[in-house]
Amino acid sequence: MIIHTEEDVILLVKQDKWLMDILRTAAQLHLPDWWVCAGVVRSKFWDVLHGYQEPTPAADIDVIYFDPSNLDEENEKVLEHRLAELRPGLPWSVKNEARMHKVNNLPPYLSSVDAISKFPETATSIGISLSSVGEVLLTAPWGVQDLVHLRVKPTPFFRAAPNGAQIYEQRIAQKQWTRQWPNLSIFGMTD
Repeated sequence: MIIHTEEDVILLVKQDKWLMDILRTAAQLHLPDWWVCAGVVRSKFWDVLHGYQEPTPAADIDVIYFDPSNLDEENEKVLEHRLAELRPGLPWSVKNEARMHKVNNLPPYLSSVDAISKFPETATSIGISLSSVGEVLLTAPWGVQDLVHLRVKPTPFFRAAPNGAQIYEQRIAQKQWTRQWPNLSIFGMTD
């Protein structure tokens, strides 16, 4: 499959039974401003672009939402438990981005999409969701070009952040993505 545009990305999501099941399961929580994002989405595309028939196992399935009216972290655990009841055996991770800025020592996020724009890599700064009528939604604050061209680059936010270089370089070293996806091009902070 050739993937070049946001429309191609949405089409691939629509055609992927597993991702659609993830989205439909997450939608049952009826969370405000919710998205399935980061590694589980990115890895799916990297697998497809590498021609892998079997998906890379997900370390976690990130479901984020934005609800400033309930910042209790325990609520996120309740939601993870609910997802595990709805779809057992998956590594669900639920985070309310209305509180995550504190964890990341950043100014408050304005929305889930704002939080996604502050993820470290452009190819990871991607989220998918379902509209109220079941249409696949995509957010890609820095576009999909790095994702679909197998490029790992820091987001503009991380390029400008005081400790962005350190965090980005640590993630690249820790993740060792080229072991799983050898066609990736890894870019540094100044590339």
